[in-house]
Amino acid sequence: MAGMARAVVALMVIALAASCGSGDDAAGQPAPAQSPAPPATATETPAAAEEPAPTAVPARAARPRLKRVGRFDAPVFVTAPPGDRRRQFVVEQGGRVMVIRDGRTLAEPFLDIRGQVTAGGEQGLLSLAFAPDYAESRRFYVYFTDGAGDQRIVEYRSSGAERTRRGSGRLVLRMDDAESNHNGGLLMFGPDDLLYVGTGDGGGAGDRHGARGNAQDLGSLLGKILRIDPRAGGGRPYRIPDGNPFVGRSGARGEIYAYGLRNPWRFAFDRATGDLAIGDVGQGEYEEISYVARGEGRGANFGWRPYEARARYAPGERAPGHVRPVIARSHADGNCSITGGVFVRDRRLRLRGRYIFGDFCRGRIESARLAGGRARGVASTALEVSSLSSFGEDARGRVYAISLDGPVYRIVPR
Repeated sequence: MAGMARAVVALMVIALAASCGSGDDAAGQPAPAQSPAPPATATETPAAAEEPAPTAVPARAARPRLKRVGRFDAPVFVTAPPGDRRRQFVVEQGGRVMVIRDGRTLAEPFLDIRGQVTAGGEQGLLSLAFAPDYAESRRFYVYFTDGAGDQRIVEYRSSGAERTRRGSGRLVLRMDDAESNHNGGLLMFGPDDLLYVGTGDGGGAGDRHGARGNAQDLGSLLGKILRIDPRAGGGRPYRIPDGNPFVGRSGARGEIYAYGLRNPWRFAFDRATGDLAIGDVGQGEYEEISYVARGEGRGANFGWRPYEARARYAPGERAPGHVRPVIARSHADGNCSITGGVFVRDRRLRLRGRYIFGDFCRGRIESARLAGGRARGVASTALEVSSLSSFGEDARGRVYAISLDGPVYRIVPR
């Protein structure tokens, strides 16, 4: 069985790497996405003006190191309940959530829904979010690809600290998805205690579903970041906040918070400021990181498919006023699939105050200071993780880097 599991993981990694280099579609990752706006003129944005390549950090300044905290079956995310300083929860793509308690991985999973999940490539169980009031409500949410290949958000309740209550599953939202790739994959409670969900553009190459694709279509939930209150109310399985930007607009879905995204596999809020950074996986040429200050993502258009990063992708289509990426990475430099990261607030690390990120194929972790609509001091660290699938934080603000090959690392002082 162990040999079979290793073989399955190896096949998934090969499939992901193959998708990264395709001229038709460089999706990469076990899942990313994007959303809608109007066409763009040839003068709106110059073809991908790249920022200088990141500078290497001298070894003596590269204080952080990687400490392995466990090995798992195709891990894709790490998180923890608010206030729980003893435990970390590791999401496995195949459909399990495992628990690390006081540094030891428990044998019994916290959640096992492998029978409900389609896993492999970019599909699977992709993320987990604990409700802000989890200590009282015991509510948590997962995002996964179901047996039909569609995306589901499901609420569960825990029984104690390390088990899910049997039969507690409740469907919050299901999104039809015609393709196996570009599934988005992250749900996360924001600084306003609402649930944010990153969705892909529906898959295939070039956002090909619909006249202008899904990402620029405000009538579609795909290619977006959604914002909902996931608690049932008013006879519905979730509530739409009144403050969402498209509430009441004819032809638009009220759940949409931001749009124009291709595959936002991983995004993050700065726990100190509430600022938002999005790693959006590119088509065939460029990867991108976008950044907005707290609240400025409301109603924002991030430019896909008129633009791939800073380059024109769909001639004749417009995205006036779209948010341009603060960091763009070319596939010509060995990049294939951006792995959006986290804002480091661990006081013990020299990376504190910086945003870290990487690429699934290159594996080198980079960092930058994001402020004022710009990225400054973009630099490579000495840290490298093969098949870099994700980053995460625990309740103490400690930072994790995750390899789809199995290891989960904590970034610690040297």
